[in-house]
Amino acid sequence: MTRRGVCLVISAPSGAGKSTITRALLDNEPALRLSVSATTRAPRPGEVEGQHYFFRTQDHFAGMVAKGELLEWAEVFGRRYGTPRAPVEQALAAGQDVAFDIDWQGHRLLRAALPADVVSVFVLPPSLAALEQRLRTRAGDDKSEIARRMQAARDEISHWPEFDHAVVNDRLDDAIDAVRCVLHAARCTIARQPALEKFVTSLG
Repeated sequence: MTRRGVCLVISAPSGAGKSTITRALLDNEPALRLSVSATTRAPRPGEVEGQHYFFRTQDHFAGMVAKGELLEWAEVFGRRYGTPRAPVEQALAAGQDVAFDIDWQGHRLLRAALPADVVSVFVLPPSLAALEQRLRTRAGDDKSEIARRMQAARDEISHWPEFDHAVVNDRLDDAIDAVRCVLHAARCTIARQPALEKFVTSLG
């Protein structure tokens, strides 16, 4: 039976493992694909238009915002990033699920734009000490940078109640399985299966 796709939002503070979990799901879920964002930054070596990003000028991006062509967008360090509406709506209508690796602000905007299609998961670290250790591998011994990232992580974590589900990433395999279960359950909701009533009627 045909079904409507799911917008699977996975959010977490930096270092909690959301990108690793997202990649694992994409590698093992054929019906799931990653949302491709539009950005005003220049392409980096090896990046492909439409695969890694949709690269747009500042004026083009502003036009997309004005026309309502973005589901959500934000400005980060002078560069704009956003989710084009058309590819996501086309995927959902075709029964394809779309994964979003975005923060709590992106989640809030996406849910406002597609309230019936978003299923969200917030990934938590097992402890702040464990998170700090993971961040040290990225920031090295720069104490001010580690402190900045830890404060940003605390701010991000404070928004966990806005999400549908929460998963503690203590054991990575278990966390991946938990998020996969959320996705599979979302696919089975009655609201996502418009042909279900006809099918049940055919059972007599």
